[in-house]
Amino acid sequence: MARQREEYCVLYEGDFGLSALIGKLCSSAGSLAGLPDYTQALALAAEVAAECDGEGAVELGVDVRCLLDSAVPGDVMRTAWLAASCGRFDPAAHGMDMSDWLQRLADLYPGRPRKRSADLRDAIVQEVRTVAATLSGPVATALESIISECDEDLGLRLFLRVVKNHGLPVGKDQYDRLMALGTTLRYPGPLVYEGINVQWPPIDTTRRDATGDFGFSGLTSWFAGNWHDHTARETVQMAAANDDTAETPGSAAAMLLEDTLRLLESPLSAETISTLWLAASERGFSIDRFSIDARHWLGQIVDVCTERLRTVDPAYRHVTPPIRSDLTDVVLREVREARPLLEDRTVSPHWQGIAGPTAAQAIEEVIGQVDPDLGFRLFLRLLTVLSVPLTAEQYSRYHALGEQFGYGEFHVGELEVLVRHD
Repeated sequence: MARQREEYCVLYEGDFGLSALIGKLCSSAGSLAGLPDYTQALALAAEVAAECDGEGAVELGVDVRCLLDSAVPGDVMRTAWLAASCGRFDPAAHGMDMSDWLQRLADLYPGRPRKRSADLRDAIVQEVRTVAATLSGPVATALESIISECDEDLGLRLFLRVVKNHGLPVGKDQYDRLMALGTTLRYPGPLVYEGINVQWPPIDTTRRDATGDFGFSGLTSWFAGNWHDHTARETVQMAAANDDTAETPGSAAAMLLEDTLRLLESPLSAETISTLWLAASERGFSIDRFSIDARHWLGQIVDVCTERLRTVDPAYRHVTPPIRSDLTDVVLREVREARPLLEDRTVSPHWQGIAGPTAAQAIEEVIGQVDPDLGFRLFLRLLTVLSVPLTAEQYSRYHALGEQFGYGEFHVGELEVLVRHD
């Protein structure tokens, strides 16, 4: 029985079904002639079918049945197949037409028709048309036929195979739309983004494409907890390289660099910066215990970010954008209103604890003297660290403020677990 679409991202880590078979055919070493033969093609199909303890056979059978039961002509199917597979396995070279090949797969992996989502067909067809100028006319027509007359889910995955295997350039706007389609269809993320040739815009720290926390506040969460398998520098390196799939490569390092430079060059005392770090990181890396000066630690973070940017985008030059001073008072008001909730809470209560009000005071200094954006993100981080119970009204205000700063959809959303439902 065909699985429901909401299970795709649960069952699979990447591609699945007929498009996954095409992916294996493209990467296979092949026979002595350099191309997979019929026996090898069946062996690769068996590998796809064996995915997820045999669940892969379900979608492989469903994809095949979608094509066989459709009114799409065999030569049109073959055109799409050859384009997606770069001609690595042509059924005609093995004495079969496209229907013969699909039927042999169907005999091995029977499947039922897939439920269709008609509201996606037009959107997916439009994506094909967006790159139609870089495709041959027959290929674009074949893909549109499969999307419109067969199955838009399979059609999108075949289209992605064509785009990736031929290295077609994809603009950032189109990439975002493809990712959104993948999310709607509950695809695992790598199915869309892995191997795609995105034409990324220049790094711009004013763009907020990440879905979660970022910058200095995001870095602190990497250090939370008592046990770490990496050195402090290695952890910063991982955070600086952890670009969101929606971000231009290097964005994570650039945003972390921006926050860190703001703190490093600010009038804040080393003690205040140390308090910020220790509270937001839950003392996961106690710089005071190792007699590390707070600004020296910031300097090490800057060095790591600079190294990362030099590697991924040597031409990048950091320019500090203006702060959102129009939101300073609003952020300060939210922190001060929440301070009574922090009175009896302590970060690291069992070893050199940091009182909630002390951490809040340090954050207020960031808001007023450095950057209300960074201050608000550190405030949200502190609420998470201290598990502060919130009212639905508070959460709603924080969400609205996050939207004003341009935060991603899951940034403030992570605090929803703290909302009381009395």
